[in-house]
Parts: sequence; structure tokens; C-alpha cells
Amino acid sequence: MTQPSSIAGRPLAPAPGAPTPELRVARFRSHARRLTWSALVLIAVAGVCGYFYDNLPAPLENWMLLTAAAGIVLLLVLLPFLAWWSHVYTITTRRVLERSGIFGSRRRELHHVRGYTVREHRGILQRMWGTGTLTLTNGVDQPMRLKNIPHIGLVHEALVDQVEVNQILAHRDARPLPPGASEHDPNA
Repeated sequence: MTQPSSIAGRPLAPAPGAPTPELRVARFRSHARRLTWSALVLIAVAGVCGYFYDNLPAPLENWMLLTAAAGIVLLLVLLPFLAWWSHVYTITTRRVLERSGIFGSRRRELHHVRGYTVREHRGILQRMWGTGTLTLTNGVDQPMRLKNIPHIGLVHEALVDQVEVNQILAHRDARPLPPGASEHDPNA
């Protein structure tokens, strides 16, 4: 049995029974539009500090203004940014990973070989921003929701391709080798 040649830049299929490395297909976060309010708050706080610095009424001092501004920026700008930054989705050749958490880490994964359905939902605002929500359901575990994903069509297509390839390889590896072929023969 010989290996197929590469077609249109696709990688060669591994030999039956050979271990395949796990490669990263994509890594992404949800769309950054949820940080719009944080950006507006940052601009407003900068404007207020610039206007009132050295221009405060008698009982107030500049350090009080700067402390209040720092507290507002921490709560309304930095924490939402860190929450967005720490929530990442990764698609590999074997599974889909979801990691989130600022102080503690939470991780979920869904293997392609088990198979799952991919449902796409796009609301009006999501269509305007070119995003969408994917729900991955395998019928056993709780559904995994990938919310506000940019380039939703591309991600959907990549997930469907990975499920198909993994199930084909699992089916092929479950079949016995033809007579005369050994597991250690690279030309098998």
C-alpha cells in the first residue's frame, strides 16, 4: 500500500496506525467589540482628569482625582480587558479547547474523533460585525458555545473538516492491515 501524493498543498495522510502529531489549526478570541464601552470610559476619564487637574475646588486635591481615576480605570477598563484577553479558543487537529479565567483557569475540550454537530447562529448585530456564535454538541457532554467568533464561516468550515478527517482516520485505523503488510513497514 502506498501513500497518496499531496494534492493542492494538503498534507499527506499518515500511514495506518502511525502516530500523528497534534497541530494547531487556529487560535482566536471573541470579537473585541465588547470592549467599546471600556474604551469610551478610558477616553472620558482621561478627559476629566485633564480638565480638572490643578483646577479642583479647595477641599479636593490632585491625588484624590488621580486615585478615583485609577479606580475607575481598573474596574471599568482593565478588568473587562483581562476577562476578554484570558478567554481563548484553540482548534487543533485533534480537539477544540476553550480556556478562560483571570485568576483561576477553566478549561474545556471536545475531541473531533467523537464527532459533534456544529450549529451556527448569527443575530442582527453579529451580522453587522461579521461574527457569530457556534454551538458544538456531541450528545453526551454539555454543549460548547463559541460566542461572537470573528470570521464565523471560516471557523465553521475548519471544524467540520477536522471532524470529517478525524473520523476517516479513526475508521481507517480501526480496520486490520491487509495481509502481508507489517505495522513497521514505512511503505505499507
